[in-house]
Amino acid sequence: FMRQLRQALADEGVQTLALEFAYMQRMREEQRRRPPPRAERLVEELRRWREALDVAGLAPAWLGGKSLGGRVASLLAAEDGAPGLILCSYPFHPPGKPERTRLAHWPTLRCPTLVLQGTRDPFGSQEEVAGYTLPSGAEVHFLADGEHDWRPRRATGRSQQSLIDEAAAVAARWMAKTR
Repeated sequence: FMRQLRQALADEGVQTLALEFAYMQRMREEQRRRPPPRAERLVEELRRWREALDVAGLAPAWLGGKSLGGRVASLLAAEDGAPGLILCSYPFHPPGKPERTRLAHWPTLRCPTLVLQGTRDPFGSQEEVAGYTLPSGAEVHFLADGEHDWRPRRATGRSQQSLIDEAAAVAARWMAKTR
């Protein structure tokens, strides 16, 4: 999914830099699933990556990510600021627990924020997200019939790749207009 999304963004003229959190690297190396560390620890890891970009002269860079990665990027942006955020499949709440939202830090976001969300995402469907009060600089684009990995049902005639391509085009246009 992430490779396809990065390629689609590149096709739209958006440069991306991918990073792999240490826990994900460890899972890949050990070929064993593990729960992620607490979000605060991941924020610190992302902060170190961002500081390395600053030293290399590659900042200020927009932050983004998918699911937990997007949540971590938004937490860092709320604490330290960012030029902008692109959040894919944001985990607005744990699946089946819409009352446990993960939006407490959102009022402190001061940067343009685009959320690309499948309408059927169990971490926040279109109906659920429509009921949230988001900051004025936040916009949500819904991908029709997509779930958390933006796979639509076969009956729609659409493919995951078509939703990825749509999301990349929306992100590129949105970034261009908000810079």
